[in-house]
Amino acid sequence: MKQSSCKIIGLTGGIASGKSTVTNLLMGKGFKVIDADKIARKVVCVGEPAYMDIVDEFGERILNEDLSIDRIELGKLTFQDGNMRKRLNSIVHPRIFQAIKDEVDKYSKMEKFIFLDIPLLVEELEKIKAKGINIDEIWLVYVDEKTQLERLKKRDGFSDEEALARMRAQMSMEYKKKYADKIINNSGSLEELKEKVEILTKSLK
Repeated sequence: MKQSSCKIIGLTGGIASGKSTVTNLLMGKGFKVIDADKIARKVVCVGEPAYMDIVDEFGERILNEDLSIDRIELGKLTFQDGNMRKRLNSIVHPRIFQAIKDEVDKYSKMEKFIFLDIPLLVEELEKIKAKGINIDEIWLVYVDEKTQLERLKKRDGFSDEEALARMRAQMSMEYKKKYADKIINNSGSLEELKEKVEILTKSLK
């Protein structure tokens, strides 16, 4: 069942593609954006059910001194081991998707458009739909692999090997293009990106 007359647009991309920049541009234009990463941080706060399950699964080695989850340490473990990554996703994703659904239900009553900023949108599309989240369009923030690699190395200080491991942990950008209704090529400058977002948002109906 469609969420009232509100149009739901899924926004996704690869690591270091510039998706967060596009999200900020959309919010600057007054659009409602539901950010899966922000929700992910909330569902793993100390004492939350997902937090307890993660500690049970991975042990106290992934905790900071204040008992919060060390996202960097947990990221190292899961990026190095595909099975660990699947186990983590099985704990966190259902709770994230439910929280997204709750927010969509809330804001669809008052917004004409809602953007869902979900990094693994394509990878988890069927599970998202199963939660009753009906996505009308998918916008992909795209960069070529060479640009993606250089930006990731510069942003996070990774070596080639470290950056490539994180890129390979995600579905390729080329494959994601098959699912996209709109492709925002972010291989150029920030000004070029702003212009592309401006054109797309003006075309919304």
